[in-house]
Amino acid sequence: MMFLIYFAYEAFLAYVILQELGGGIDALVASRCALAAVMIFLTFLFFQSMRIKDLKSQRTILKGVFIGWASICVTLIIVTPDSIYFTVLTGLASVISLLSSIGLIKKISEERNSLTDKEIYLLQKLAKKK
Repeated sequence: MMFLIYFAYEAFLAYVILQELGGGIDALVASRCALAAVMIFLTFLFFQSMRIKDLKSQRTILKGVFIGWASICVTLIIVTPDSIYFTVLTGLASVISLLSSIGLIKKISEERNSLTDKEIYLLQKLAKKK
């Protein structure tokens, strides 16, 4: 969220300054707005993926979030190499997404090896019939 606020603030400031100077939308303003929008989208996806019950779908979404954060990190390295703080923070966000995705692999294998409540109920019902 801190990234989002920072880039939205920078985009707003650049937009206001350009409007005062009488110019249109500059590439700097557009790139800052795009970075803020992508960050909003990725943060929303990360939190929404936790609500999904299907672990495989959740893992797929987290992989996408990881790719998004990693691409933002690489973009920040290319565009603003002097801004180490934000580069490290976006890199940290991508690592957190990757670790969450890796953690889901263990949950998926545990789920595959265990029975659901419905399967247990049906097995108990079948055992009572015999």
